[in-house]
Amino acid sequence: MFDDRPSPDAGETAYPGRYSNFVVYVDESGDHGMQTLDANYPVFVLAFCVFYKRHYSEKVVPALHKFKFKHFGHDLVVLHEHEIRKEKGEFRFFVNRQHKQQFIAELTNVIEFSNFILISCIIDKVRLRDRRETGNNPYHLALGFCLETLYGFLQEKDQDDATTHVVVECRGKKEDNDLELEFRRICGGANRLGKRLPFDIIFADKKVDSPGLQLADLVARPIGMSVVRPGQENRAFEVLKRKFYCSGGRERLGQGYEDWGLHVFPAT
Repeated sequence: MFDDRPSPDAGETAYPGRYSNFVVYVDESGDHGMQTLDANYPVFVLAFCVFYKRHYSEKVVPALHKFKFKHFGHDLVVLHEHEIRKEKGEFRFFVNRQHKQQFIAELTNVIEFSNFILISCIIDKVRLRDRRETGNNPYHLALGFCLETLYGFLQEKDQDDATTHVVVECRGKKEDNDLELEFRRICGGANRLGKRLPFDIIFADKKVDSPGLQLADLVARPIGMSVVRPGQENRAFEVLKRKFYCSGGRERLGQGYEDWGLHVFPAT
């Protein structure tokens, strides 16, 4: 789709000053509560999509809006994985299965050709319960893993001295307050690195038309399904494997991402 696809580590001086060259969009999949377990999806997934700002503004945003214009005639539709999968709301327009498959294939192509680094954590709630760690909040556990990994990535890019914004969707006043408190606690030094992390959290309304948040929403469930049903065909995850932060840099895209860009906790 794109002839010009700058890598996320290109042009580090494009945005000099107090803010880094990267922006992070976050979404989740699954219930983070430990009171009940969904037998069909007993995991909680947190996904960080890390974009190089110039590529995001010049390539990703126009591509997603072009996709919307083609399929809806306007660009105000907010893409949600759950609504697409269940054919709800704006996504009741599929005339048949083939139409839906074509729509998803084109959307997957947009994701594939959008350069971003993927950092994610899957919390296996069954293992967590079996370890008698039901008092631990899966969201907070996943957040710690992802923020620590994000810091390592930014260190590699010499961007760890500038502020990087982490954008999340609003979920409710209490949930947002709890999340902000935990986010600032982790960034304040309560992490496995023992360092202050240069991140700031931004809360966005669920109805906001943010391409970054929509892409984060679209990738979270396929990541979870790769663990819940590892034998099931998962084309989206095959695309996403090449985006995970991994050991060895871009030469090993699609390899060596376990325990780097993708954490599963508790480990087997």
